[in-house]
Amino acid sequence: MRDKIDCFLPQGESQATEDTVAQLRNNKTVQRVVCLDKSLMASSTLMQVAENAKAEYVLLLTKPVRVTLGQGSLDRMLRVASDSNAVMVYADHIERKEESGKWKEERHPAIDYFPGSIRDDFDFGSLWLVKTSLLHTFAMQAGEHDYQYAGLYALRLFLSRQGQIFHINEYLYTEEETDLRASGVKQFDYVNPRNREVQIEMEHAATAHLAAINAKIDPGFYRRPDFNEQAFDIEASVVIPVFNREKTILDAVESALGQKANFMFNVIVVDNHSTDRTTELLNSIHDERLVHIIPERTDLGIGGCWNEAINDDRCGRFAVQLDSDDLYSSPKTLQQIVETFYKQNAAMVVGSYRMCDFELNTLPPGLIDHKEWTDENGPNNALRINGLGAPRAFFTPLLRQIQFPNTSYGEDYALGLIFSRHYRIGRIYTELYLCRRWGGNSDAALSIDKINANNLYKDRLRTLEILARQQMNQGKQELMTDSALQRFFNRQLEKWETARQRYQDLRSVQTRELAVGASSIQVQWNPARMVSTGASIDKKAIEARPCFLCEQNRPKEQIKKEVDGQYELLVNPFPILPQHFTIPAVKHQPQRILESYGEIHKLLEVYPEMMVFYNGPMEAVVE
Repeated sequence: MRDKIDCFLPQGESQATEDTVAQLRNNKTVQRVVCLDKSLMASSTLMQVAENAKAEYVLLLTKPVRVTLGQGSLDRMLRVASDSNAVMVYADHIERKEESGKWKEERHPAIDYFPGSIRDDFDFGSLWLVKTSLLHTFAMQAGEHDYQYAGLYALRLFLSRQGQIFHINEYLYTEEETDLRASGVKQFDYVNPRNREVQIEMEHAATAHLAAINAKIDPGFYRRPDFNEQAFDIEASVVIPVFNREKTILDAVESALGQKANFMFNVIVVDNHSTDRTTELLNSIHDERLVHIIPERTDLGIGGCWNEAINDDRCGRFAVQLDSDDLYSSPKTLQQIVETFYKQNAAMVVGSYRMCDFELNTLPPGLIDHKEWTDENGPNNALRINGLGAPRAFFTPLLRQIQFPNTSYGEDYALGLIFSRHYRIGRIYTELYLCRRWGGNSDAALSIDKINANNLYKDRLRTLEILARQQMNQGKQELMTDSALQRFFNRQLEKWETARQRYQDLRSVQTRELAVGASSIQVQWNPARMVSTGASIDKKAIEARPCFLCEQNRPKEQIKKEVDGQYELLVNPFPILPQHFTIPAVKHQPQRILESYGEIHKLLEVYPEMMVFYNGPMEAVVE
C-alpha cells in the first residue's frame, strides 16, 4: 500500500512507550508499529528497520520518550513529503517538562537544514519521516560501517546527499523532555571524555560525508606561514573586547599584563562604549603596555571589535584572545602560545581551558582540551563540532587579510574554519585558560530561540566553508590564494594614502603598443614617474641629494620587509606595474648588480610569482 507509514520506535519507559504505541496504532495513516529492543543509533538497528519497512515512508521515533501527536500531524508530514519529494521531513514540536513538581509546556521550534548542518547534535525533534526506498539504499551500504552510536547520524548525512531534508515549521506533536540541564551544560557533551567512543564514530561518519561531497581537506597540502612577511615592533598582543564588564575587566587585564615573556607584548582592550564603570576602571590602569581603544563606530559586535584591534598599527605579530570575564591560567600562557606558532608552523593556535565558577572552582566537565582535533583530520572534524576551544591566537597578517565577521557569536569559529582550509592550526592540550561561568555570563543558560539563532548562524558558516572547500578542491580561485607578498602590499596601501592613490591612478594611464621588428612593446605615459625618471643623475646632484632608499629618509608611512638580512623589500610609491616593489640594500652603498645576481635567483625561488629586474646605472658609470 502506497502513501502509508511504518513506524519504528525504541523501547523506553513502559507506560510512555505503551501510550505512544496506542496513538500510532489508532492513526489511519499508520500501516504498522514496531518496537525495537535496541537504539536507533546503531547501524545494525537501522538495517533491521530497513528489512521490515514495507510502506512508502518510515516514521522514526529517535528517542525513547512519550510523544503526543497533534491533530492530523502524520497526514501533514506525509503530504509535505509527497508534495516536496523530500527525502526526509521533520517538524517543530511542543516541549513538555516537569519543573518544581509542575508540568510545563512551551514551544520548541526547529531550524531549517542546510548543506552545512552536519554537526551531530542538529535538533530535528524526535520524529523523522524518511522515504523508505532511500532507507533501503542506505542499509545496503551501511554494512561497510558497523556503527554503534553514529548510525542515525550517518543516515541523515546520507539522506542530505540524496535530496532535500525539509523542515515543516508547524508544531505537529508534543514531546516529553527528560534532559533538563541548562544549555551552557549540554553544549560540552561532545568534549566529555566519557563520550569519546561516540565522538570517534561521529567523526568517522562526518569525514566520509565530506569526502563524498568533495569538501574534505588534506592537511598534507598545508602551507607554511612566513612569520617574517611583515615587520612588527610587538611580538604578541592580547586582545580583549569588552562591554559592561565592570565586575571582571580588571581581573582579565591584570591576567594579561601579568604574563612573563621573553618578547615585547601589549594588551589591546577594545571598549565597545560601555555604560557602566568599565571605561573608568580601564582609565585607572597606568601601564604603557595597555592600549585602550574606544571605537568611533557604534555598530560593532565582538568580531568588529577584534577588527579594530588587529588593524591598529600597535597590534603585534600574533593576536591572542582573552574574553573580558576570563583569565589566563598562569603567567606563562602567552609565552607558550607564541612558542607553539614557531614549533608547529601554525597560522592559528588553540589551547585548552577549564570550566569554573566565578570563584574559580572547577565545574563539569572540567578541562576542555578538544582532543578530537588531530593533525590528520582536525580541519574536517571542525565542521562536525560547535567550537574549536580557547584561548585562540592568530598570525596577524592572515587575520588582517580575512577580517572577522562583525558578529558577537561564532566570529572566532568562522575564522578557524577559514584558517584550517590552508594552514595548520596548532594545538596545546594542557590548561592555559580559565573560562568562568557566572550569572552575568552571556551563554550560561540560553532560550531555545537564542540557541536556534546561534546554531543557524554556525550552520550557515559551515555551508559557506563547504562551498569554499568544494571550489578549492575543484581548483577554482578563492579567498586565501594571495601570497605573503600580496598581504604586505595590501597592508602598505592601507597605511599610505599617497601610494594608494598612485596605484589607483595607474589603472587609467595611457599605453600604446609599438611594433619593433617582429616583436612588439607596450609603452606607458605615466607623468607621476617623472619624479624619479626625470631626476638629475650627475655626480654632484647625486652627492647632494639624500638617498631616498635609506630608512631615515623614507616617508614615515613606508613599511619594510627584511630579505635575507641584507636587503629590504619596499612598495614603490611611483609604480609602473600594478604591484611594484623596490629592493634596496640595508647598508647604503653604490648601486651595482654584479654581486646580487644570486640574490635575484633566491628571490625567484621563494616568490615564483615575482619578476625581478635591474633598472639602475651600468657598473662602468658608477665606477
